[in-house]
Amino acid sequence: MKNRTNEQSTAVSQKAKGVYANILLDYWFKRTFSSLPSSNRLLLLFLQELIPERKIASIKYDSQEYANPNEDKKGIRVDVEVTDEDGTRFLVEMQRTRQDFFYERALFNASHCVIRQMDSGKKEYDYPAVYFIGLVDFPIHEDPDRVLYRYSLYEDTDGEKMTDKINYIFLELPNCGKALGPDATILDNMCYSLHNMQFLESRPEVLRQEIFLLLFESANISKFTPEDKVKYDFDMTTERDIHNQILYARKEGVKEGKEETAKEIALKMLAKGYPVEEIADVLNLTAEQIKAMK
Repeated sequence: MKNRTNEQSTAVSQKAKGVYANILLDYWFKRTFSSLPSSNRLLLLFLQELIPERKIASIKYDSQEYANPNEDKKGIRVDVEVTDEDGTRFLVEMQRTRQDFFYERALFNASHCVIRQMDSGKKEYDYPAVYFIGLVDFPIHEDPDRVLYRYSLYEDTDGEKMTDKINYIFLELPNCGKALGPDATILDNMCYSLHNMQFLESRPEVLRQEIFLLLFESANISKFTPEDKVKYDFDMTTERDIHNQILYARKEGVKEGKEETAKEIALKMLAKGYPVEEIADVLNLTAEQIKAMK
C-alpha cells in the first residue's frame, strides 16, 4: 500500500494476528453486514456515509437471491440487499479478486433489480432508485489516496443527469493512503479497516465512531460462538491451502499427468468464488474446461 502513514505501518502486521477475522471472505462478509444483531445498524451507518444526500433513516433486508431472466442460467445472487424507508434498493457486493467484466456484472445485477422495481412504483416507470455498491479489495485506479468512485448516467456534452434511478458506487479498499491521518474521512478509515482487519492487534485509537465500534466488535474472534470459531478456522485453513496451491501452480505450472491436481485446485477456487477467468489463467486451462468441472 502506498502513502501509508506511520500509524498505519505501526498498526498493521504482515501476518494475521488471530484477534479479528478476515471479514472479506464470503460467509464472514455476509455475517458482518446482514446476520448479526448489530448488522442492521452497522450497514445503515455505512450507507449514510456513502450516500449522505439520501438521508437514509432505516433499512430492511431483502432476499439475496432471485431468478435469472434467462431460464437456462443459474439464479442471480448478491451478497447483501436492503431497502430503505422510501423503497430505494441497495445492493452491496464484495469482490476480492480481479475479474473480467466486473463493471458489466455490476450493470447486469443493478439493471435486473430495476426491472424488479417496476411493481413498486406509484406510476408506470415511477420506480424507486437502485444503488449498486461494490467493495473491491484491489485497486482499479492509480490514485492511492482515493477510495470512493461514483457513477451515474449523464449527457456527454453538458453533464445533464439523465436519471437518478440507477447509481453505482465503488470503494477501492487498498487505496486508503489517507486513513488514520488528520485528513481521513470515515470512508478512508472504513476501507483501511476492512482491508487490514485480520492483521490488526487492536482497534486503532483514532477509530472511535460508532461504525467502527460495531465493525470491530463483529470481527472479534473471541466473541464468536464455538460453532463460528470452528467454521472460521476451517475457512482460513482452506483459504491458506488454496493460496499455497495457487502459488505452486504459478511456479510449476500444471504439467501433463497432473489433471487431478488441477481439478482439485479448480474446484476449491470455484467453491471460494474465484472468477473462472482467473482460475483458467492460474492453471493454464481454458474457461470451458473450468466450467466443465462444475
